[in-house]
Amino acid sequence: MLEKQYLIPEPEEFMAESPLTEDLKQIKKSRDEEIRAVISGKSNKMLVIVGPCSAHEPAPTLEYIRRLGRLNEQVKDKLVIVPRIYTNKPRTKGVGYKGMFLQPDPEGAADIIRGIRSIRALHLAAIKESGLTAADEMLYPENMAYMEDLLSYHAVGARSVEDQLHRQVASGVDAPVGLKNPMSGNIPALINSIFAAQSPQTFKYRNYQVRSGGNPYAHAILRGGVDGAGNDVPNFHYETVMQVEEFYRGSQLENPAIIIDCNHSNSGKKHRQQMRVAAEVMQNRHFDDRFKTIVKGFMIESFLEEGNQKHDEVFGKSITDPCISWSQTEEMLLDIAAEV
Repeated sequence: MLEKQYLIPEPEEFMAESPLTEDLKQIKKSRDEEIRAVISGKSNKMLVIVGPCSAHEPAPTLEYIRRLGRLNEQVKDKLVIVPRIYTNKPRTKGVGYKGMFLQPDPEGAADIIRGIRSIRALHLAAIKESGLTAADEMLYPENMAYMEDLLSYHAVGARSVEDQLHRQVASGVDAPVGLKNPMSGNIPALINSIFAAQSPQTFKYRNYQVRSGGNPYAHAILRGGVDGAGNDVPNFHYETVMQVEEFYRGSQLENPAIIIDCNHSNSGKKHRQQMRVAAEVMQNRHFDDRFKTIVKGFMIESFLEEGNQKHDEVFGKSITDPCISWSQTEEMLLDIAAEV
């Protein structure tokens, strides 16, 4: 039996409590247009969605994003940097830390109302201090409504991409949505998910019947797969990317685009291998125009300190998946920008 604890206010109440100012709205509008331009091919810049696996504390996350803002000034002619502020992200096995939305104190109890307030304050501070609007993972579709006015990019994870509600909500989001291939690595299932997200939908959302117009900026994220024995199977290599490109060409989907997730099964969850993955992809862009056209950027897991920890003891170190350090991140992004 479920025990009702307390009623969560509607998203509009939180938006009124911590609104975007007109200046910040203009920043977000400009950023949204810049990201859409990359996905649609109107811009030749590359998209880089980069940051910690999970944004578990505001202070180190803001310090990281301030550094990204400064780095952005060096590479903004080549890259569109989108910070990962993943506030719904729990530990993979679902035991322990549940993400800032549910658990604003990583060592404390669940408190959703305080979590929502913490997330909104974090996003507002991040935009003010860096000029960068962020990405989050659409782990729980109903939570998206509390943050959609702040986000310029949404990601749907490998375990969620075949879920109908995730696909339907993605179809009604104004910002670009990246859909990861399923854990199986099944590419037709990924293409079907993108088709559903790009199509108009009628469905139940919260307490309403709603209708969406379809999201033409829904696109693929390749994160590798896992076979029946639990082995990682990368899909960032040239041959697999071109297979996905062929699926795109046969599907009549709008704005064909692929983002390469440098971590997860593409790196075998060896965080330092992210640099090698990006380097190979950038090399392949030089040899095939179709590859260069469809691969629009990268997703990278990175934080202030390298690796991860079980408890929040080291400032700026992940408490979920291991990340590359800031110095490694800076070098990696400068290398990518030099090759664009």
